[in-house]
Amino acid sequence: MSPADYGAMRSFLRVLGAETRLPASADQPDAHSALVRAILSSVAVSTAPAPRVTCTITVSPAVTNPYNTLHGGLVAAVAEAVGMACAQTAVGDKEMLLGELSTAYLAAARCDSEVDVEAQILRKGRSVVVTTIEFRLKDSKKLCYTSRATFYIMPLASL
Repeated sequence: MSPADYGAMRSFLRVLGAETRLPASADQPDAHSALVRAILSSVAVSTAPAPRVTCTITVSPAVTNPYNTLHGGLVAAVAEAVGMACAQTAVGDKEMLLGELSTAYLAAARCDSEVDVEAQILRKGRSVVVTTIEFRLKDSKKLCYTSRATFYIMPLASL
């Protein structure tokens, strides 16, 4: 890499904010989960005929990327949280862990827009629950992001 290329790359990263320090609140335990919970609103859970969790995200400047659209990492974090909530409605109090999460980024959700998030169970077995999570713009119902999460149900210890 030439010195000119290095300088251009460093300038690009500086524009994206790579040299700025995180606020002290980001160093607190559970700061990530608190951020995800803070942007979710109007959460509704239904169990009949199939488990379903719905909620709304308001895209604020705090959760956008440099292009003023919903940050991709936050999309994945919300997909995990809402998918886990949906899986919990299907299995009850059993402990679970995320095994796999795949997300397709189809369109961008702009700053100050509202996004409806809906999670449903695709498959439920003895040791695994697979959920699908859809993110749609509230006003146009346009599909922005779609995720599929696989949760593994932890076996009970036998003594």
